[in-house]
Amino acid sequence: MESNQKITRCLIAGAILVVAVMMIIYGIYRGEVSIVLNKAVNVCLECIGLG
Repeated sequence: MESNQKITRCLIAGAILVVAVMMIIYGIYRGEVSIVLNKAVNVCLECIGLG
């Protein structure tokens, strides 16, 4: 019974990993990398008081 639970957990973890990678690739395809980086730079500049 324990091995079935381990297999199920591994399958669920693998499925979540595949979905996460697919979402990252989709975001890159849509060009959202520059948007995210721009927002990160703005937050960093505001935190150190330059923005």
